[in-house]
Amino acid sequence: MPSQSEDRAALRRYAVMAASLLFLLIGTGSIYFLVVALKSISAEFDWPRAVPSLAYSLQYFGGGIGGIFMGYLLDRSGMGIPAILGASMIGLGGILTSGISTQWELYAIYGVLTGFLGRAALFSPLMANITRWFDHKKSMAAGILGSGQGLAGAFWPPIFQHFNDAIGWRQTSFWYGVFALATMLPLCLILRQKPPQVGPAPLPPTSGSMPLADRQPVRLPLSPRAIQISLSIASIGCCVAMALPLAHAASHVSDIGYSPARGAEILSLMLASAAVSCLVGVGFLGGRFGGLRAIFIFSAAQALFLGVLAFVDSLTAIYVTAVLFGLGYGGILPCYPVIVREHLPAREAGRRTGMVILCAGGGMALGAWLGGAVFDVTGSYKIAFLIGVVFNIGNLAIIGALIAHTRSRPALA
Repeated sequence: MPSQSEDRAALRRYAVMAASLLFLLIGTGSIYFLVVALKSISAEFDWPRAVPSLAYSLQYFGGGIGGIFMGYLLDRSGMGIPAILGASMIGLGGILTSGISTQWELYAIYGVLTGFLGRAALFSPLMANITRWFDHKKSMAAGILGSGQGLAGAFWPPIFQHFNDAIGWRQTSFWYGVFALATMLPLCLILRQKPPQVGPAPLPPTSGSMPLADRQPVRLPLSPRAIQISLSIASIGCCVAMALPLAHAASHVSDIGYSPARGAEILSLMLASAAVSCLVGVGFLGGRFGGLRAIFIFSAAQALFLGVLAFVDSLTAIYVTAVLFGLGYGGILPCYPVIVREHLPAREAGRRTGMVILCAGGGMALGAWLGGAVFDVTGSYKIAFLIGVVFNIGNLAIIGALIAHTRSRPALA
């Protein structure tokens, strides 16, 4: 039977998991506010859609750069300082957004406050931190925590759409900022706890139905630098494709003749299916086949259904495509921290994960801006979605090459 100390350790692990999930879910609302309010902000100021699209991009880009800094803080002193910074800046950013009057104010708030100092404390450090708390169940922990982004997408867009219609986008942003401060700061008291000492990273599993202990470990015959660079470049390709429908699906649905409420519902459904993919798919596929093979499956599904989304126009077909796209995209980002822990030094997990997510954030930024820019030129998102498919194929080529370079070695005694 488990001892009292083991029970307390398990309780701490699951408390940190719950707090991390809530922290990610609440903080990610800053992304979906701008997605839902994009057309309203553009209309009020008579701005092209590229302006709020660029602000959306700056949040990802700033968050990616800041993620390396937050990862460094995590590796040195734990999750406490990143959590407090992130909670404070996301809340303050929401409050300040409610009073903007120029493009540069919007860019500064989303690039610096909610990006570099806010979003930077969400996905990358939280993921790196939770893989230390669940060292032998990394895929499961990453899948559960990664579902927070999908759950946020299912939760926030309908709420933001309702309040945008009822009280306007400015008041909606203000009260979101207040809510973020009131809920995220108390969670920092749990997140500041130090994880157990990290031992040597276990070797990643191969495919097959044998018990993990009986399998031949798979190693990449590449240097840590080569693996880091490959993953970083790969993350750009998948995230350009990912950002296009996430930033523009609501506007796309409205543009082809359906109400803004339908667009918010479709985005919500897409992200709800992404949460399911994280909860079920990452833990199962990552645990059974390893992170590289799991991400290849998810990325291939994303590319396929992004291509389909460019051509369908019936509401039913869009709903179905959104669900299938979500199942693909939802598993991609949570796989990167798993791959980092499988193939790179555990003591550097925070900063190395931050570097990969920086490039992923750059891909998200490029994809979000690209969608708005292509729309302003063509009046449609079709070409932008197809460009995203091309970027996604580049991701598949790199991940496929890494899989091809894996090789079996005798198990160590």
